Amino acid sequence: MSDSLSINFSHVGVFVQNIDRMIDFYTRVLGFIMSDRGVLDNGTEIAFMTRNPREHHQVVLATGRPDGLSFNVIQQLSFRVGGLDQLREIYRRLVAENVVMEGPTLGPITHGNAISVYCRDPEGQRTEFFIDTPWYVHQPMRIPVDMSMNDAEMWAFVEGHARSLPGFKPLSEWHAEMDRKLAGVH
Repeated sequence: MSDSLSINFSHVGVFVQNIDRMIDFYTRVLGFIMSDRGVLDNGTEIAFMTRNPREHHQVVLATGRPDGLSFNVIQQLSFRVGGLDQLREIYRRLVAENVVMEGPTLGPITHGNAISVYCRDPEGQRTEFFIDTPWYVHQPMRIPVDMSMNDAEMWAFVEGHARSLPGFKPLSEWHAEMDRKLAGVH
């Protein structure tokens, strides 16, 4: 069945405990700007931030996250960056800020179809910064990468590992398959 709806993801809103600390992280460390800030009728403080001049907001922070939550319902926030040099710059900034990047689901890794840096934001939310690769491999897949590798070493390492995995194919082939599925042709 073909679907004529045009749906594109636009932004995410996150409840926070310390809005000023989170605004500092997003603006000073990640380079977002605040496009608006205010208080809702119920007293909730809200901040709108963007890195795209055509988008009023890409991230919304709102007070109201309760203390002592045992589980964060958002699995992760993910941000695509403009290239390997920018990914390294984000990594450098996170290291300089002593942002948590240790743990089984954190740090610099590759999924074969992406190279990512995972960290915890100031309130513990798992956050990913990534670039796409030109390949597809079955997911989930993750192995650590060394951000000190130069571009040629990094791309050779990621491609070499990806080629060794089941389902490896050029991303263009995977895109064609998804086009067919979304058009209802199997």
